Amino acid sequence: MQDPHAVDNLAALEALYGAAVPASLQKVRHDLDAPSRDFIRSSPFCILSTRGADGAVHGTPRGDAPGFVSVLSGTEIAMPDRRGNNRIDALRDIIADPQVALLFLIPGVGETLRVAGRATITTDPALCARLAEQGKLPATVLRIAVREVYFQCARALLRSALWGDTPRPAGVPTAGQFLKSATAGAFDAESYDREAPARLATSLY
Repeated sequence: MQDPHAVDNLAALEALYGAAVPASLQKVRHDLDAPSRDFIRSSPFCILSTRGADGAVHGTPRGDAPGFVSVLSGTEIAMPDRRGNNRIDALRDIIADPQVALLFLIPGVGETLRVAGRATITTDPALCARLAEQGKLPATVLRIAVREVYFQCARALLRSALWGDTPRPAGVPTAGQFLKSATAGAFDAESYDREAPARLATSLY
């Protein structure tokens, strides 16, 4: 049944939401700055999104000890493919379409990190050895050339109460630190982070 209230064009969509918050545009990067690298190294879990030749999309979980995704450079990361059920949906998709997106999460942390790029599946012996765990080599490794990096604010995880009372791990970059990096230092990260709980509490809905 057709929905008479469906929003099917950009003009109508933008009219419902208004202009983007300036900071949300300012924080888009095309490389991995220091906070992004630190966030990835602290993350034990991410969701890998892919699209196959038939247009079907998949979101698959990837997880291991913090830092299981290795930062190779400011524009490249590597993710081992650990033992699974051998459906290899995501890897089949990447053969057809190498564009991928990842969402990194850290228990106890409200912010998330979105990374988009182009993936290559490799069996590079040196890289597989570098990403071995408990003496087991990954069957393959995804090398992802980063094209866009974006940290997401804490509202979604605050609304969901996903982490409950899990404490925030020490040393994980804050929203203020991400924004300070995005503005080349011309930003008061300490004040921003100090005021964040009250600001977020009044803007969840």
